[in-house]
Amino acid sequence: MRKAKGIMIQGTSSNAGKSFLVAVLCTILKEEGYRVAPFKSQNTSLNSFVTPDGHEVARAQALQALAAGVEPRVEMNPILVKPMGECRSQVIINGRPFEDMDAGEYYRSFAIDRGLRVIKEAYDKLAEDFEAIVIEGAGSPAEINLYDRDIANMKVAEIAEAPVLLVADIDRGGVFASIYGTLELLKEEHRDLVKGVIINKFRGSMDILEPGISRIEELTAKPVLGVLPYIQELKLPLEDSVSLTSVAGEGVLDVAVLRFPRISNFTDFDPLVYEGARVRFVDEPGKLGRPDVLILPGTKNTFKDLEWLRRKGFEEKIRRLAREARVIGLCGGFQMLGKRISDEKGVELDSPGEMRGLGLLDVETIFKEYSKTTVRVEGNIISSRGIFRGIKGGKVRGYEIHMGKTSLGEEAEPIIDLNGRPEGATDREGRVFGTYLHGIFDLPPLRKALFNGGSSFYEPSEVWYGSLKKAARVVRKHVDIDKVMDIMGLRK
Repeated sequence: MRKAKGIMIQGTSSNAGKSFLVAVLCTILKEEGYRVAPFKSQNTSLNSFVTPDGHEVARAQALQALAAGVEPRVEMNPILVKPMGECRSQVIINGRPFEDMDAGEYYRSFAIDRGLRVIKEAYDKLAEDFEAIVIEGAGSPAEINLYDRDIANMKVAEIAEAPVLLVADIDRGGVFASIYGTLELLKEEHRDLVKGVIINKFRGSMDILEPGISRIEELTAKPVLGVLPYIQELKLPLEDSVSLTSVAGEGVLDVAVLRFPRISNFTDFDPLVYEGARVRFVDEPGKLGRPDVLILPGTKNTFKDLEWLRRKGFEEKIRRLAREARVIGLCGGFQMLGKRISDEKGVELDSPGEMRGLGLLDVETIFKEYSKTTVRVEGNIISSRGIFRGIKGGKVRGYEIHMGKTSLGEEAEPIIDLNGRPEGATDREGRVFGTYLHGIFDLPPLRKALFNGGSSFYEPSEVWYGSLKKAARVVRKHVDIDKVMDIMGLRK
């Protein structure tokens, strides 16, 4: 028999605050003494995380698990869709790559049949182990072109037998129209599942807003359970690339990150921002300037983004910068820094082939099959070249999410020892290096070297906990949490 009491947070649009509110409600329910877990049936995101048992889930659900005080589990995000460009995405089921699909194929042959079965099985497993589950919807539940094939909103509320709260972003304007329109476009049985509304990101006077609240409650017969103010200075990972800003941070260190068309796991750079770096996402060579650090980030297609890099005219600029700045490649960016990338089975290319790398590291990468390495690791820095000289022996941990295998030539030196397995590579000067470890900037040693020893060097989890606790205080003040818990059936 299912134990958990669920509640679902849906939004009038993307980026309305669903992920944020789920994380904060997990924080509050944990503070109230409940065993709580997050759940998102289908997340479309390029930011992912590896669970302790080696499964891939969306980064947002990993953060929400942190808020709940539990380890992330694959059941918290059973379907992860990672866009690859050209209207195709990699579909990950229960933490493992399943198939590359276009949107039509996904909704036509996967979603309603296999997709819903996967979702129900995952939710039922969570419901056996937790007292409360906070469920996140996706986009809007009122996308009428996809309504009957949507497996991220009302069908999930039905599976979970969960009441729904609708969150609306007032900062983008038209909040009352978006609330009314969303509810009107829902089927009656789904409209009945909505038990209340929360307005998010309010900056104005409540006296001016109150008449609108009263009127929307009359029109919809749904109570507005709270109006959340725009909360300043929260340091939490961004959910997706639509949220990327061109510049973040104060400028102690100037970091340029190439904004590949298929960029992934760009939350790797959040710790640099928290530390005080000026992090710029750059998509034109003319905007590159002369940064202290240039990063080639992860990508969903190394070959196509390397081709983009060359077509845009970045290659020669990168070569020049390698003589005077730090150049770092993460995951796909690491592969690009090598001499050659070969796709023997047409994993990323349409057919078998190879491409010349940037030649800044003496490494080569081969894609032999459609399989992905997903593993959490820890080890020690073993290189003493250049930037690593003062931090040799420092402990690191992170997670690998990549296809392809990379081998080192004579001039490359591994930078990390992972319990007997060498990882990453640096050039002779230690100025250019690459690694498969996502989260390598989360721990102090490498940040210490990049900042020349001049910063505070905390772990990001400390920052995230502080932001979540701050947000929880604000939500408790501005949202009727007692009513939310009554709606969930948690109050005795």
